[in-house]
Order: sequence, then structure tokens, then C-alpha cells
Amino acid sequence: MITRRNLLTIGEAALALGALPARAASATGIVTDELAPLDAMMRAFLAERDITCAQLAVAKAGRLVLARGYGSYGPANTAVQPTSLFRVASLSKHITAAAIMRLVQEGRLRLSDSVADLLGLSLAADPRLVTVSVRRLMQHLGGWDKTAAGRDYIFSDRDIAAELGVPLPIGLGHILRYATSRPLDHDPGTRYSYNNYNFLLLGRIIEKVSGLDYATYVKNKVMAPLGVTRPRLTTNPGTGEVPYLSKYTTTTVLDESGKVVPYPYGGTNYANCDSSGGWAVSAVDLVRLTRIFDGTTSVLTPASVSALLAKPETGAFESGSWYSGGWFVRSVGSGLNLWHAGSMPGAFAVLSRTHNGIVLCATFNRREESGSPDFDAFHDELYDAAQAIKTWPAGDLSSQYF
Repeated sequence: MITRRNLLTIGEAALALGALPARAASATGIVTDELAPLDAMMRAFLAERDITCAQLAVAKAGRLVLARGYGSYGPANTAVQPTSLFRVASLSKHITAAAIMRLVQEGRLRLSDSVADLLGLSLAADPRLVTVSVRRLMQHLGGWDKTAAGRDYIFSDRDIAAELGVPLPIGLGHILRYATSRPLDHDPGTRYSYNNYNFLLLGRIIEKVSGLDYATYVKNKVMAPLGVTRPRLTTNPGTGEVPYLSKYTTTTVLDESGKVVPYPYGGTNYANCDSSGGWAVSAVDLVRLTRIFDGTTSVLTPASVSALLAKPETGAFESGSWYSGGWFVRSVGSGLNLWHAGSMPGAFAVLSRTHNGIVLCATFNRREESGSPDFDAFHDELYDAAQAIKTWPAGDLSSQYF
């Protein structure tokens, strides 16, 4: 069974986004008799939690064997397709890590390079910043601790605006300026602390070294070689994506109006989340991209994948797993289990690649909130259900989507 980190929840309670429909009533895409138990499990999960839009995609031995969209939305009751775009929050991180390793593979970057040297960051607030390497950023060993600091810089718009004396909305440059003016919370390389700021910096390194904006480099070097063309960075309106539902509201961080908005539509400035949590992707696209980490595609060599997934200098957690390159990793026999989850108000997604060649991905347009049934157990339940499948379909649905 896979053990995952606890996902963050939003504590701010405010106005509701309106009554949520009772269940996702329709489904698109393909499921075979062999995988009907996975489809039934998904439908039950959606019904119990009033989830209106979702997807499930499964691959076995490199073959796409299940692709489903669940639910509908909007005045026209638009059906969710297996290719519909969902915000996937932190499932963006392994995409960023793949882009970093591509630059390393091209000889344009080293994992030992200092982020301070690469980006020209000031050491005035903390000379230890020079020891924050690219590798340490990819393993959340940069020395930033949102618990100790009492905030995640990417979601501290109002504090940063006030400190810098600038109006909302703030940009990536403001976050960099603010964070660099503060001391680190730990010596780099000594303590794991999951922090979005590490991956914000990786995005800026990609831009600096490649000479391209983050999304362009990722699309050209990570996605295009696999025929993946649909993903894009989400926008604050989320146009062209499924609707995102949350019962919470907050004051917008997108301007100085003070307007109260649904949390998914102004509680976060997604323009600042690109490399840490900004992609809108379909489940079938995420499953396709996971092939990169088999080391069998033109994107990354086996040596590059091994370096990306390497155990950090701090060793494994007590559970035996570790974090590297946007994945939680565990050795199983001669292989590795990889997994991660993404969670933001209005979005929840899970992705895993097992040691025996199964890839599982599910996306949802809401996450667990106060008073709702548990979401966290789903990843483990999906993993266990997939491991229990005795006979897998022989075909490959990939040609229908790529």
C-alpha cells in the first residue's frame, strides 16, 4: 500500500459557492469488463462526495487501458471527456523536474549548481543561500520551512504586497524579492520540508538557462516528444477548463477591489504557481507523461531518470520512502513505486506509477473540505484495487487520444 503525505486543507471558512449537485451522473470514454471494478469504485467515490467532474486513466506496461470522464457542467451540460483539462496543483512538480533534468542532460545545467549563482540572488539576508543547489530544490532540502515561517510564500500575496509596499496583484519577482530578503529556516541539505518555493525557483532556473519562458520550454522539450499537446498553465478565470467548486470564499488577491470571490477564482494567483502547481492537464496526458520516468522515451535517458529519483543526502524517511524530483519514491523489489497528489481549493488529483508497470491517475474538481467525507484514502484504495486486477486488457487506447 502507498503511504502519502497529508494534504493541506484550507482553514478559512466563508460563504458557500452554492449548492453542489448530488452526483456525477454520466461517463465518457472507454472501460473494459476487466477494469469495471475500477470504474465502479470511481463512481461510488464521486457519488459519496458530490463530485461533479472527474477523470480516471490507467495504463499497464505502457499501454493506456482505461480512459474515463465523469459528469457534466455548464448550461449546456457539457460532458467531461477523458481529455478535459483539470487543475492538478502539485502534480505539476514532476513535470518541472523533468524539464530541469532535460537541461542537465543537454549539458546546460548541473544538479550541483547554486540557485543563488544561477539567478543572481542576494546573499545579504542569509549567506547559506549559496549552498542551495538545484538538486536540493528538487528534493525540498532548500532550507525553507513554511511551518517554521508561518506561511507559504506563493500564497502570501497580501503580506508580501504590504511588506514591499506594492499593490495587488503581486508577481513572481515580488515573491523572489521578499523571500530573498528573509533568512532560511534551516541549513540547506539537512531537513526535508515540503515547500512550493523550491519549485518556483526551479521554474525560474528553467527560464534563465533555456532562454525561454517556463511553459514554452516544458511544452517543447517534455511534452511534445510524447505527442502531448493539450496541457497549459491554468489561468485565474480557468477558461476552457472544468469548473472548480469549493464552499469557501475569500477576498480576491487578483486586485485591490476587496471583492469576495469563490476561493478557486481569486483566492490564489495562479500566475505565480506555474512551476510549483500551475498546470491544467487531463488524466490521460498525465499517464502518458509518466512514461518519461521509465527512461524509455526520448525525453530523459535512464541515467537522467535515476539522477532525478535518487535518494537525497538526508536519506529515506522512517517509512522507507523518500522525496525527489516531484515524486514520493519507494523501493519495491528491483523497482520503484512513484506517487504524488495535488490539492488546491477546487482541485484534487492523484498519480502513481507502480513497480509492476501500472500507472493510475484521477482528477477531481473539488477536494476534501470541512464536513465532507475523506478524500485522502482514495489513492491507497485505487492502488490496492489495481493490484487486485487479475486479467488486464490486451489493447492500447493511446491512438484515440494522441
